[in-house]
Amino acid sequence: MVGIRVGLTGALAALTTLIVAIAASVGLTVSGWLAGLLCGVVLAACVHLGLGRTGSTTLGPADLVTMVRATLACGVAALVADSFQTQPAVAAIVVLSTLALVLDVVDGWVARRTRTSTAFGARFDGEVDAFLILVLSVYVSRSAGAWVLAIGLARYVFAVAGWAWPWMRRPLPDRYWRKVTAAVQGVVLTVAAAEVVAPWVMAAVLLVALLLLAESFGRDVLWLWSRRRLVSAGDRTAPAQVEEPGSLPERVR
Repeated sequence: MVGIRVGLTGALAALTTLIVAIAASVGLTVSGWLAGLLCGVVLAACVHLGLGRTGSTTLGPADLVTMVRATLACGVAALVADSFQTQPAVAAIVVLSTLALVLDVVDGWVARRTRTSTAFGARFDGEVDAFLILVLSVYVSRSAGAWVLAIGLARYVFAVAGWAWPWMRRPLPDRYWRKVTAAVQGVVLTVAAAEVVAPWVMAAVLLVALLLLAESFGRDVLWLWSRRRLVSAGDRTAPAQVEEPGSLPERVR
């Protein structure tokens, strides 16, 4: 276990080092620097707030792996912001994204091996996935079309809907297909960013990925809608092991 102050300080130091390395290797504009560092500050604030709500003051082994993934995602955000002003560093974007996706498997394994599964860890893991997918969708939309942004925005639209309608905030039962569908988004967007597939083929694959995502979210919305009266009546009961509504792939902790 690592104290939250030490963990967050280390994460910000690691992010700064990563951004310096990116700037030294492929170059980085001021907007890239600002985007990467701002994402790091927001990350630290969200982790501090999230842990505070659970009453915990430490980060577990799996949380530290997820923190590395979050740092990589912030690096991708810096590169994507930079791409609006200079020639995109495609290789760097793909490498950092691939590492973040691979570590998504690692942190789940670490959580199970060390028996340090927590609700915060699962939520943290899912939000990092959501952020990476959002950033990648912004980058890919420039070549494939603005409609690709729907892939990255789906999670956040679902969350906003939960603020407007209480019945949308009811915890969802675990569904493995939801995790598979969400994982597909990250892989497909990374391949699209690499630009190694013919544009028309990639557009078709992206469309299929979006349709799978729409089906997954649509099924969750229908499930929640069918139980909306229970929420209105004050029934807040839910299974002990559930996922956050609309969350992206989260490790089983």
